[in-house]
Amino acid sequence: MGALAYWDWGGEPMRVTLLSGGVGGAKLALGLYTVLPPGSLTLIANTGDDLSLFGLRICPDLDTLAYTLSGRVSEQQGWGVQGDAYSALEVTRELGGTGWFNLGDKDLGLHLFRTEALRAGQGLTEVTRRIVEALNLNCTLLPMCDQPVPTHVLTDRGDLHFQEYLVRERTEPLVRGIRFRGVDRARPAPGIAEALEHSDLVILAPSNPLISIAPILSVPGMRELLRAGRGHRVAVTPLVGGRSLKGPTDTMMTQLGLNVSPVTVAELYGDVIQRFVLDEVDAALEPQITALGVSCSVLPTVMSDLAAKQLLARALLRLAV
Repeated sequence: MGALAYWDWGGEPMRVTLLSGGVGGAKLALGLYTVLPPGSLTLIANTGDDLSLFGLRICPDLDTLAYTLSGRVSEQQGWGVQGDAYSALEVTRELGGTGWFNLGDKDLGLHLFRTEALRAGQGLTEVTRRIVEALNLNCTLLPMCDQPVPTHVLTDRGDLHFQEYLVRERTEPLVRGIRFRGVDRARPAPGIAEALEHSDLVILAPSNPLISIAPILSVPGMRELLRAGRGHRVAVTPLVGGRSLKGPTDTMMTQLGLNVSPVTVAELYGDVIQRFVLDEVDAALEPQITALGVSCSVLPTVMSDLAAKQLLARALLRLAV
């Protein structure tokens, strides 16, 4: 069976949609992007992490995906621009201004562009399309919605925007709850309904299920669109061996009284998914997954380099053929 079999769908290229957060999801996004034919991949990004700082609209997950696929991302950080300088932020700190959120000089340029376009009346979906086009990406990148839906973490130190909790407070406060402010007024961004309707495979990335995937699924109508699509719906575990490989997933789950297990993640996704992918380390959990009425596959999910990203991407594509 030749390489094309991975994405051949009745003589047509397979269409794949990935629901994703930032750094962790971007790894799988890159794997898929590099093995699929141009134009076959759609990314639906979490925008709950978005914040306004210095009067600018900052979209961390959208930007991490765009930087990763365009080869501009800082490989050391997994976010931001490779080789970026922080001269503007240093001046801000010297003057006593806000300096807890790291923004490189080149990164600031993108936020200036986005904010100017938004103030001119363009929607976030259209602005993102222009960014994708300027970066010469051969895929579709969509925000989960055009309306602001900031994620707030309710903690023992008060109500914090997610970036305040993650970056400024370094995840030290105890988590008591999570809220997506304004989500009841949100709607799936233009293009999402069409992408989900025509996708042969829909993947929930190994992103934090509480603050990366949950905001996307919480947009009114999103779950219904997922279930109505023709594609096979698969989620990849964000937990390996009882730990999250990136970010505070395990910490947040523990503090919210949830069992830190891929089984819990599968339960959270409910009837949105048809199949759950476990890492090989957690193969013994397969019966608990199938007991939920969800098919289960065991694959190597740790994406330490490009080859591993592509290996997982190809294995996921095989699940739909």
